[in-house]
Amino acid sequence: MKMVYPAIFYPEKEGGYSVVVPDLLGCNAQGETLQEAIQMAQDAALGWLLVAVEEKIEFPKMSELETIKIEEGKGFVSLLLLDLETYLKKYGRKEVVEKIVTIPTWLNEKAEKKQINLSKALQEVLLYKVTHEK
Repeated sequence: MKMVYPAIFYPEKEGGYSVVVPDLLGCNAQGETLQEAIQMAQDAALGWLLVAVEEKIEFPKMSELETIKIEEGKGFVSLLLLDLETYLKKYGRKEVVEKIVTIPTWLNEKAEKKQINLSKALQEVLLYKVTHEK
């Protein structure tokens, strides 16, 4: 699942950039180059979202770009594309919980014919539901 959040980039006098992700309270980063600042901001935002998933905290909605206030000439706003699913696979909790689920026979047969991994499919649907529904 990919998500987008705006970030405010502030050039620093001594070089580099500071970054604030206003929708994710306390999410800040910095980098010596713009590329590094973008990477650090993405990592900080993904870390914030990972904690939210693990703590069952609802994700904030993305602000409308026109509502983000910065002093003229002091910085600029850009969007961060965040691949939460890949980040969760890499850094999320590794322990698993075994569950017994039941599905109709006809659905199981169709899934087997298409070689669908039921555990993976269930994880994908659950991840979507916990991050998109109230």
